[in-house]
Amino acid sequence: MARPVTLFTGQWADLPLAELAPKAKAFGYDGLELACWGDHFDIEQAANDPAYCEKQREILKRNGLGCWAVSAHLQGQLVLDREDSRGAGFAPPDKRGSWNDVQAWATRQMTLAPQAAKNMGVPVVNGFTGSSIWHLIYPFPPQDDVLIEDGFKLFAEKWNPIFDAFDAAGVKFGLEVHPTEIAFDYYTAERALEAVGRRPAFGFNLDPSHLYHQGVDAAIFARGFADRIYHTHIKDTFVRRDGKAGILGSYINFGDARRGWEFRSPGHGQIDFEELIRALNDIGYQGPLSVEWEDAGMDREYGARDAAQFCRRIDFTSSGRAFDAAFNG
Repeated sequence: MARPVTLFTGQWADLPLAELAPKAKAFGYDGLELACWGDHFDIEQAANDPAYCEKQREILKRNGLGCWAVSAHLQGQLVLDREDSRGAGFAPPDKRGSWNDVQAWATRQMTLAPQAAKNMGVPVVNGFTGSSIWHLIYPFPPQDDVLIEDGFKLFAEKWNPIFDAFDAAGVKFGLEVHPTEIAFDYYTAERALEAVGRRPAFGFNLDPSHLYHQGVDAAIFARGFADRIYHTHIKDTFVRRDGKAGILGSYINFGDARRGWEFRSPGHGQIDFEELIRALNDIGYQGPLSVEWEDAGMDREYGARDAAQFCRRIDFTSSGRAFDAAFNG
C-alpha cells in the first residue's frame, strides 16, 4: 500500500488554510501536515475547543485531504534555547519583552500540543526542542564534558513534563533532528533518547535534508532508530565542494550561490531517496511522506506539484519475499 503524500504547511503559512487546501489537492497531495502558526492550526484553540478542530477538519475534508501530523517547530524551539532575539519573534508580541515569558509561553504551547493533536485526531506532533548547548558544538575553548551533560539533563528537566502530557493524550512527539536542536545527528539522537529514559513519547521526524550536509546517512539513521521514526519529511539538499565554503554556512543566507550547501526541492539535490525508501520499508514505516518544500531557486507552486509527483515515483513497497523464492518450486 502506498504511503500518503502530504505537504507541510509551514512554508505556506502566508496563505489561509481555506486557500491552501484546494491548491494542495490540485498539486496532487493526499493531505496536509498542519503548521501551528498562521491560521492553519492554533494549539490553544485546538486543545480547548473540539469545535475548532472540526472546523479545520472540514476544510480538509471538503478538499479531499487528510491529516496525519501537526507541527510545532517554532514553539518547541523556544523551550530549551538560550535567549535569542531572533527566536523571540516566534512568540506573541506581548511575550517578547522577557525571555522568561517567551519560554513560559512556549512550554505551555508544547504541553497543550498533544491534547490539541488528539482533538484533531492525529497521532503525532512534530517539532523542535531547541538546545541550551548548541553554542558549545565546537570544542574550543576545550570541551567541558560536564557542560554537555548538563545540557542533556536540562533537556530532560524541561521536556519530561511535556512528554508526560503526550503520554496522557496517547500522542507521540517527533523531533526533527536538526542543527540547533538537542539532537542533530546519530550520536546526539542516541544521547537525547537516553537522557529521557528512552520513553516512547519521544521519537523522531526523519528529515534527510538536515543530515546529508553533515555527512549523516538518513537510511542508517532510520534503521538505527527503527522504533522511533514517527514521521518522515521529504526534502533534498545540494552540497557544493568548491574549496571555499564549508558546511557551517559561512554566515551566508540561503539562496546565495556562495553557500556550501542549499536545500533543494525533492529530486533536485543529491540525497539517495531510493535507499531511504528501502530503509523505511525495512523498519515497517507506513506513515506519510511529507514534503517540506524549501528551494530558494524554484517557484514554490511549480516545486510543490513536482515534489508530489516525485514522492509517487520514489515510493514502493517491499516484496515481502526473497526474489529467488520461486526457484525452490
